[in-house]
Amino acid sequence: MIGAGFAGLSAAVALAARGRRVVVLEEAPRLGGRATAFTDRETGERVDNGQHVLFGCYRDTYAFLTTIGAAAKAPLQPTLSLVMASDRGRRAALKCPSWPAPWHLVGGLMKWSALGPRDRMSAMRLGPMLRAAARDGAASVAARVAPHQTVAEWLRAMRQTEAICDWLWHPLTYAALNQSPEDATAQPFVRVLGELFGPRPTDSAIGLPVVPLDELYAAPARRYLESRGCEVRLRTRGRVVVDEGDRVTGVMAGDDRLETKFVISAVPWFAFNRIWSADVPDAMRGTDARAAATRSSPIVTVNLWLDAPAFDDTFVGLVGGPMHWIFNKSAIYGDRTSHLSVVSSGADAIAALSNDEISRATMDQLQRALPEMRARRVVRSVVVREQRATFSLAPGAPQRPRAETPVRGLYLAGDWTDTGLPGTIEGAVRSGHVAAKLALR
Repeated sequence: MIGAGFAGLSAAVALAARGRRVVVLEEAPRLGGRATAFTDRETGERVDNGQHVLFGCYRDTYAFLTTIGAAAKAPLQPTLSLVMASDRGRRAALKCPSWPAPWHLVGGLMKWSALGPRDRMSAMRLGPMLRAAARDGAASVAARVAPHQTVAEWLRAMRQTEAICDWLWHPLTYAALNQSPEDATAQPFVRVLGELFGPRPTDSAIGLPVVPLDELYAAPARRYLESRGCEVRLRTRGRVVVDEGDRVTGVMAGDDRLETKFVISAVPWFAFNRIWSADVPDAMRGTDARAAATRSSPIVTVNLWLDAPAFDDTFVGLVGGPMHWIFNKSAIYGDRTSHLSVVSSGADAIAALSNDEISRATMDQLQRALPEMRARRVVRSVVVREQRATFSLAPGAPQRPRAETPVRGLYLAGDWTDTGLPGTIEGAVRSGHVAAKLALR
């Protein structure tokens, strides 16, 4: 196994659960890939490198967490509930009842003060699509969407009002696709809607990890693997050895050669050209070229320590402005943490600013959206830029590779592979499970 993020660790755990001995190679000094945590040098608090949210429809993710004994560390809401706040200080809470899907969403929208009657009626126009997704599957419904249609174009075609786009569909686009509705293709967005809003009302329920990301899955996965005789090597670059017949014959683990006929590469698109012990095999040149041509989309997270607590909500969505979500870590983690994590997705513009400029813009927006923030003062700010947080979903993006490759014994995993989902935790874990099944076969 090369790579130890969600994709690699979920694949390794799936293989270990079937009695296979797995060696996990990770070039970085820690597990987790693009979903990990670090210790802030001044406060000593554990800080995620970016906030991640789970949903009830993340079936593969929760199956993985259950296997390693960590599902309770990301508890789900009973049903979808969230608070949104606009740049003008307007606040509105969406709370969906425990009705059968998609009627729970209808029930929540009918009482949501952010919307007027016309906005609610526009949401009803998505009913046939959601019922088709429940009947035929979200993948089937998403496949009917034109591949070059953007989310914004699709929402206009579905006659969604400006208000419901501003308060719900656009924030969901940024959260799930990490790109603006004008830039991202609609197919994965429709796939997300189909999975979120059916067939169970808990599918759209939100799960927030109550521990830092490394404690959520990386450390428990390592304990699970090592308890079953598997090995995890950090600071070790893995390179695939392929013979002239395009067959895997081994892996270079640093300077050591490991004899094996099967390898799962779970590295991201931007590291794919580094997994070979020699030149890229001819059979993989097309995949290598597409990986190299894949653009990235950044996420910026601003971690703020204030002079006093500001509000009690666990998280708030932000309508308008460059930042999209604010997470109250003390409400999520408890007394051991005191900072806020404020997230901007699809953050190309804001990532180009200085740390001070980003922090000031973030605090200005929070004080406009949340009146209780106006009396607060920032005592520490830590800006985290993940320039390659996810792959771009813009129209015309390179084709995503399948898990099975022309090289015998080599399988691919990672959120960027052809899962049909955007670059989410669920996409990564699902890809790991698919690769593991192919290797077991």
